[in-house]
Amino acid sequence: MEIKINKTEEGKVVEFIGRLDTPAALEANETLAPLFEDASGTTILDCGKMTYISSSGLRIFLTLRKSALQKGGKVIVRAINDDIRSVFLMTGFLNLFEIQ
Repeated sequence: MEIKINKTEEGKVVEFIGRLDTPAALEANETLAPLFEDASGTTILDCGKMTYISSSGLRIFLTLRKSALQKGGKVIVRAINDDIRSVFLMTGFLNLFEIQ
């Protein structure tokens, strides 16, 4: 799993590349820690190149959403493929996030 974080006019864009499985989620949690602290703006989770997400990966998305809500920010999930959309549908995440 590779994670790229960029600041744009839209906000912070987090690009996930590869599989966000349990081992990758542990590393991702450390990489994304600064975003948990500074979640006051818009954070876009770009999943266009993500091929898989585990429950540990979903937990990271949920933690970021919670931090954003507490700090007046918002989280947008962008470009999920059909497999990840299915996981979001089964877990209720489609109702929790703005999906683009």
